[in-house]
Amino acid sequence: MPAKGIGSALAAPPVPLTARVRIGYGLGAFAGGTFGTVPGLLLLYYLTDALGVAAGLAGLLVFLPKAWDVLASPWIGHLSDHTRHRWGPRRPWMVLGALTAPVCFAAMFAAPAGLDGGWAAVYVAGLFLLTTTGHSCFQVPYGALPAEITADPDERARVMSWRVAFLCVAILLSGAVAPLLAGVRQDESGTPAGYRTMGLAIGVLICAGMVAAIVATARTGAVVATEREPGLAERLRAVRGNRTFAWLLASNVVQGSAIGLMLAGVQYFATYVLERPTATTGLFVCLIVPSLPAMPLWLAIGRRTGKKRAAVAASFCLLAGAAVIPFARELPLAAVYAAVGLAGVGYAGTQLLPTAMLGDATAADALVTGHRRAGILAGIWSAGETLGLAIGPGLFGLVLALGGFVSSDAAERVDQPGSVVTAILIGFGALPALLVLLSIPLLTRYDLTEERLARLRERAGAPGPGGPR
Repeated sequence: MPAKGIGSALAAPPVPLTARVRIGYGLGAFAGGTFGTVPGLLLLYYLTDALGVAAGLAGLLVFLPKAWDVLASPWIGHLSDHTRHRWGPRRPWMVLGALTAPVCFAAMFAAPAGLDGGWAAVYVAGLFLLTTTGHSCFQVPYGALPAEITADPDERARVMSWRVAFLCVAILLSGAVAPLLAGVRQDESGTPAGYRTMGLAIGVLICAGMVAAIVATARTGAVVATEREPGLAERLRAVRGNRTFAWLLASNVVQGSAIGLMLAGVQYFATYVLERPTATTGLFVCLIVPSLPAMPLWLAIGRRTGKKRAAVAASFCLLAGAAVIPFARELPLAAVYAAVGLAGVGYAGTQLLPTAMLGDATAADALVTGHRRAGILAGIWSAGETLGLAIGPGLFGLVLALGGFVSSDAAERVDQPGSVVTAILIGFGALPALLVLLSIPLLTRYDLTEERLARLRERAGAPGPGGPR
């Protein structure tokens, strides 16, 4: 029997979402997509090739602030669930994120002149810590909204398709433009003025995405926190018992690590393997442009075969593209771009489908337990995404260090030993392919189907997607 406050939410007929809400919510992905892309793409490179920080230390510094965020995100979700405010439980936290993350992001890439080595590492790590915390203040409640504003799984999938579409656009735009703004040229690793310009421009883009989502969802009917809710420790114990959510989360963390490795490695791959630093833009175009038409295709496949089967197929596409990368030096450049394009098709599905599956798992959790835990589940999910994207650059920095990478500042260019090229090919291609392969058995353990969700809804006395029967 649903608990008081939850039953009423579940019993209400689903309200169709307007195009304004769907599109506005999707625009919020500009914040997450840009923040997930640019630090993953340039922060490690900024530390090793512009500020002279050793590769192993740089990888650790990229990892630690995001590791802190893994702990902070569930608490933010917990606090969001319990927030009572005239704006609802989610928007105050989203506003806090919009006020802090963009400013700290811009400052992170504006290291004072003459700062390098250890002090530069401290400066960047501190601001990255503040940026990730502010970003989670927005991202966690943002991720909780779909499960609260509609009870229709297909409607959630449509909302997520807008989110993933804008996510791909954000990745393409920020990933293609950020290196150019930073001043990464054929023989340069970027300039201090270029990195400052890039940080400011990307900070504005992050802020715009956050504000759009806040404004567009202002009038949606979010569930208000009740007086008596389980404590955080009790919720975490309950989540550990939610096997459907746990397997989906584990798969997403492993795949996120693979994506994090590829993001961290792409600029190194372009600079030291292809010997074309400006090829980063072309690689991003090849990654994202095929993913845009692939999204409605994955959505259609998901409706026909089930989201899980479609997600597994998308994972194999991503795996196939990554598996070609280690052979890049023996292949024509067009074949390398084609492999990245295939990975992009798979990447679209691995972003769209698990996110839609998360909305279903969150709705099922509420139906089974009678408690509204969208915030804490979204917080744990966000923490998992953060952990995966943190592990990737950390691993890549370790691989670089083992390969003998020599760090430098922006004013000089050093010759790298041949072992560095091998390390980059392993970190950018072989390791991501292996991680995606390991994620597939985890993904297949997800057992929530649309039919099972419908049975849970009927058992709880909640309406189906089409409203009361």
